[in-house]
Amino acid sequence: MMIETKKDLKQLVADVVERAIKAGATDAEAVAYEGDEFEVKVRLGQVETLVESGSRGLGLRVFNGLRTASTSTSDLSDEGIAHLVKGAVELSKITGEDPFAGLPEAGAFSEVRNSEGMGLFFEDVYSLPAEERIAYARRAEEAAMNADVRIQNSDGGTFDAATSRKVMANSRGFAGEYKKSYCSVSAMPIAQDANGMQRDYWYSSARTMTRLESPESVGKEAARRAVRRLGARKVKTQRASMVFPPEIARSLIGNIFEAANGEAIYRHATFFDGKLGERVAGENITVVDDGTMMLEPGLAGFGTLPFDGDGLPRQRTVIVEKGILKSYVMNTYTARKLGMKSTGNATRGLGGAPGIGAGNFYLEPGTQTLEEIVGEVQNGLYVYETLGSGVNLVTGDYSQGASGLWIENGEFTGAVEEITIAGNLKEMYSNIVAIGSDLVWRGATAVPTIRIEGMTIAGE
Repeated sequence: MMIETKKDLKQLVADVVERAIKAGATDAEAVAYEGDEFEVKVRLGQVETLVESGSRGLGLRVFNGLRTASTSTSDLSDEGIAHLVKGAVELSKITGEDPFAGLPEAGAFSEVRNSEGMGLFFEDVYSLPAEERIAYARRAEEAAMNADVRIQNSDGGTFDAATSRKVMANSRGFAGEYKKSYCSVSAMPIAQDANGMQRDYWYSSARTMTRLESPESVGKEAARRAVRRLGARKVKTQRASMVFPPEIARSLIGNIFEAANGEAIYRHATFFDGKLGERVAGENITVVDDGTMMLEPGLAGFGTLPFDGDGLPRQRTVIVEKGILKSYVMNTYTARKLGMKSTGNATRGLGGAPGIGAGNFYLEPGTQTLEEIVGEVQNGLYVYETLGSGVNLVTGDYSQGASGLWIENGEFTGAVEEITIAGNLKEMYSNIVAIGSDLVWRGATAVPTIRIEGMTIAGE
């Protein structure tokens, strides 16, 4: 379990900021991180890999007028910290000036709080002894292996647990911290018949063990997904309906966040450039990023934090409302470049400048069940896997390798593989004709099942 060093880390970042200012920086920001991780993989009942690790580190970003520099270290000795501060301040004297560089204004930090009571951290992710953690992985694999006679092999079962703590302070009066916890279990069975082998996986993840699905349910679902791939065939090139389940729709709708990314906007590297206030999707599409979300009382969303990488409060931002692009997503730097205000989406590692990342990103659900969505398809594909990264955010062109289940007259008729699905995101977002009610949070992004008309399948 994570060692409690609360007073040490808080004092550490405050001292580093003070030392940077004394060394000549006009502004400074320090962030300290510590974490513990446990990972085990069991394959065919035997432990294949087991990793238990801990880490601590410190990052410093300094400003010298309009010049900025960043350094980081895992050496938290007095000598290591002195070297960190000296290196950052000296480097800041020789970097180029940037008129948009700088920390947020001091008044912007007033609403920030720490993570106490937010439901980010739960002690129980490290409550199991190592033998029981290994047993979780073994149970998931066993359940998958026992679910069907066609499963005689496995890529393994896993169990992961992690805790982390981040403390941040700057020279404009901000100081904040949070602790997070995470656990997950997965299974990766291999199904086989006379035509060959197919593999798939399933998982459950949570902030607390009390919300983790049982290893047995995870294993059975992984087995079902592997077996349904058997007997896969090719289909002819055609235009067809596409049904994207939540685990695939996540990345498809996630491109909306990337297209609205403030950095892509000011670089004119996205098809959302210049589209603020205009229609970019169908009227049934509302997309939200919410860094404050609670999944239930006392349990925060996977992307919920008390403050972002700039130290600003996390926010709820409606990116697309009923098809209209309402907001970009920005950190302090990109907001300044665009003449706007940060949306609280800054991300921050130990080194480098803040980036831009999502909080809890989701597409508002519809009312249809999966059965109703599939039942309306006369000829189409239920996509359960995509391959490659064939998305061009400048043009919106979309093309990926895919596998799935073929649909005829509202019924699944067998597995399909070795095809490519293609379209253009600008048209695809306007051609989403059905949205499911199955919005389930398995991570920081959640999207229900969707159906898109008029996409192209490249096959035989």
